[in-house]
Amino acid sequence: MRQLAIALILIICFTSISCNKNTQPKTPTTETHTKHKEGGIKWENWSDDIFKRAKAENKCVILDLEAVWCHWCHVMEEITYSEPEVIELISKNFIAVRVDQDSRPDLSNRYEDYGWPATIFFDPQGKEIVKRSGYIPPTPMVSLLKAIIEDPTPGPSVEAEPTLQLSENPFLSQEVIKEAKEIFINGYDFKQGGWGFSHKYMDWDSVEYCMTAASRKADKQAEEMAKQTLEAQLQLIDPIWGGVYQYSAGGTWKEPHFEKIMAMQAENMRVYALAYTLWGDSSHLKASQDIYRYLKAFLTSPEGAFYTSQDADLVKGQHSEDYFKLDDAARRAKGIPAVDKHIYARENGWVINALVTLYSATGEDKYLQDAKGAAKWIIDNRSLPKGGFRHDEKDKAGPYLGDSAAMGNAFLKLYMATGDREWLKRSEETIKFIQENFLSKDNSVLGFASSLIIPGGFTPKPQRDENILMVRFANLLHHYTGKEEHKKLAETGMRYLAIKEIATKRPPGGVLLTSLEMELDPAHVTIVGAKDDPSALALYKAALNYPSSYKRVEWFDSREGKLPNPDIEYPSLDKAAAFACANQRCSLPAFTPQDVKARVEKLNGSTNSTKKNG
Repeated sequence: MRQLAIALILIICFTSISCNKNTQPKTPTTETHTKHKEGGIKWENWSDDIFKRAKAENKCVILDLEAVWCHWCHVMEEITYSEPEVIELISKNFIAVRVDQDSRPDLSNRYEDYGWPATIFFDPQGKEIVKRSGYIPPTPMVSLLKAIIEDPTPGPSVEAEPTLQLSENPFLSQEVIKEAKEIFINGYDFKQGGWGFSHKYMDWDSVEYCMTAASRKADKQAEEMAKQTLEAQLQLIDPIWGGVYQYSAGGTWKEPHFEKIMAMQAENMRVYALAYTLWGDSSHLKASQDIYRYLKAFLTSPEGAFYTSQDADLVKGQHSEDYFKLDDAARRAKGIPAVDKHIYARENGWVINALVTLYSATGEDKYLQDAKGAAKWIIDNRSLPKGGFRHDEKDKAGPYLGDSAAMGNAFLKLYMATGDREWLKRSEETIKFIQENFLSKDNSVLGFASSLIIPGGFTPKPQRDENILMVRFANLLHHYTGKEEHKKLAETGMRYLAIKEIATKRPPGGVLLTSLEMELDPAHVTIVGAKDDPSALALYKAALNYPSSYKRVEWFDSREGKLPNPDIEYPSLDKAAAFACANQRCSLPAFTPQDVKARVEKLNGSTNSTKKNG
């Protein structure tokens, strides 16, 4: 009977709203928002002893996993969790736990497919009973609570997880590649642009995959898909303050949800800058610079590190469409939506990577200086012993993979941008920390785990996007260092991504991009000349401007000794020169910035052979 009740509740709530799923109902009126303000649920933080208490008290646990910037999280707090019957049922029968998902990447990664708010019910032993996505109105919530109290056993929303086995080969099989590409193409909206037909946003890995396929494989369809999506996404950039809204509802690009979260800011800024280097479209550069302008005005701390997000609502729970139609002065007269001023290592790593890309696209030093400033702050304030990073000032759990992966990758990109070997050293220290803490010794966790692996403790799970980042990071680091251990780390993560169920999960663009990079050598340019020589710097900036994030740009100043990966010997010349190299051979020297790109394109065009597929 209880299973039927849960099923009916899920059907009733099927169209409920989350901050990144489904469609948007009418926002409750201001009058409705003011109801039931007295009293309330006593929410607790997630802790290790929650389920010890749950067992002792024989109570189930309700986890409200929210985002501080999320409109529908605010609505659920104002409406559902202010309803007297909901308050009474939860207070008497449940331990109530509330977590900001940005603060706990382990929980965020585990339940990210449910959108925010995510509502998870556990029995006293910690076993999941019900998982719900998005806003739940009061009446269905009351029915759901009563059904769980009556029968606290898993309902239809809790499915057994499939048993996965690591791929023996660190490359995608031809069968998986074919299926993933079919899903990739079939999931693309050729009318509106973008992957998916309900919510509209730029899936940056998919766009970058198309850009890479266009430039390295001359794939015209991929080029058209990337350009169409980039053009459509411009509609989600705030025309007044800059910055990009999270997504648009309704299957079009014209119904934005106004939260501005760092993942969207950093990756849009990066991909638009990369697109500008590839196609020279000034609208792409403007988009990247508009996001930078927003970050500097709203999400930069006085010390130069970056905050996390800005709220969707000026007044929590009230949709802000009219507010965001106003000009700057009118907005400021009403107030400014709240900024989450937590400074997380992961989010700063994302921004540093994006700033380096914008510097590479423009040669403007301010972007590089901002990247260095944020990196220094994170090193000074978020470092752990032996190369890792905390998420926040004081982590309640962790460490988490995302922070060290993002920062290790950021250090590698800073090395690429500067030739300063201190950044490469930090990158290597960080990946060693990751290897020691986020890979299981017995394959109890496939790929890289999202949080610390503690023998005999809670078993963390791998998350696809983090493993994509780790493989791309480790693979490129291998090319810069020449170290086999970095190649093996990339292959370890790729064996997880190559599992059919992982590789073909929608959208598969990130896995296809990672697979392509594993098969190809990066574009490789080395500047030979003194680092205090202005002509060598001009050549170096021209090399950085090559339109790919998958590149190996090095600066060989003989006064510093051999390069970290001395796989090629370069001649001593009487003036600075650039060499494009591939497959153990190099171009003629280029002595002007204008010649650098031509040398790289000519060499890569004639030697674009792939590595052996396992």
